[in-house]
Amino acid sequence: MKHLLRISRAIDALNRVVGRAAYWLVLLAVLISAFNAISRKTLDMSSNAMLEIQWYLFSAVFLLCGGYTLLHNEHVRVDVLFGNLSRRKQLVIEIFGLLFFMAPMTLLILVLSWAPFMAAWTSGEVSGNAGGLIRWPVKLLIPIGFGLLMLQGVSELIKNIDEYRHPRSPGHDSPVAALIE
Repeated sequence: MKHLLRISRAIDALNRVVGRAAYWLVLLAVLISAFNAISRKTLDMSSNAMLEIQWYLFSAVFLLCGGYTLLHNEHVRVDVLFGNLSRRKQLVIEIFGLLFFMAPMTLLILVLSWAPFMAAWTSGEVSGNAGGLIRWPVKLLIPIGFGLLMLQGVSELIKNIDEYRHPRSPGHDSPVAALIE
């Protein structure tokens, strides 16, 4: 299990690096958006490429941060019943959800998104807008983003199984959880 926990820490570190890098993509998108708005209003100039790069950057942040969001347990969930269960029952639900819902969904999207990326790559697909950008980079974000989410799901599964096998006393965090921050 120690080997699997090392793999989990490596996956966590990867998603932490990607998530923190995405912070800068948000800033870049804001700056490009501001520049585009100012140039459109003051110089009566606009660019489809500038509008599309904003879309690409938003897509990158959204897709690349799925694993980072799961790492920090910030994903959307309904805690009406979950919060009232014992920690062991919560872990069983988490493990079940990861294995039977998240893993198949991420794997399916990962597999199905590869062909559109490859088609865009091989054909040199370009946006239909005048001055538009090439499309393969944004299409590549889909399998990368869902790959990172799937990896983080594996990491969470490892940590949840470890916690289930070695229950912690209340208020005592998992040794892996301490490494997240």
